[in-house]
Amino acid sequence: MSIEIKQLKNAAAHLAINGEMTIYTALDQKTTFSECLENNKELQIDLSGVSEIDSAGLQLLLFVKREANERHIKLSLIHHSQPVVEVFELLNLGNHFGDPIVLSANWKKT
Repeated sequence: MSIEIKQLKNAAAHLAINGEMTIYTALDQKTTFSECLENNKELQIDLSGVSEIDSAGLQLLLFVKREANERHIKLSLIHHSQPVVEVFELLNLGNHFGDPIVLSANWKKT
């Protein structure tokens, strides 16, 4: 698991998650997200590299959404991976986050 952070202009950050968003990685990811919430007015979280997401990873995204709303930080979830889309669809959470979800034509049918 890794999070690549690119600082954009005007107090904005782009975070690219690579690997799992699971109970095993949630604490480290929460620390990184919390630091970014403290230091930025806008966050883009790129989910294209998420290979697996469980309830802890989902709770982490819900935490970031809540904290961003409370702090008036613009949050965008972008480039959702297939595992993320599957969880969002299963739990009907696509509208909760409010970001467009683009489905790739080369995804495996499950």
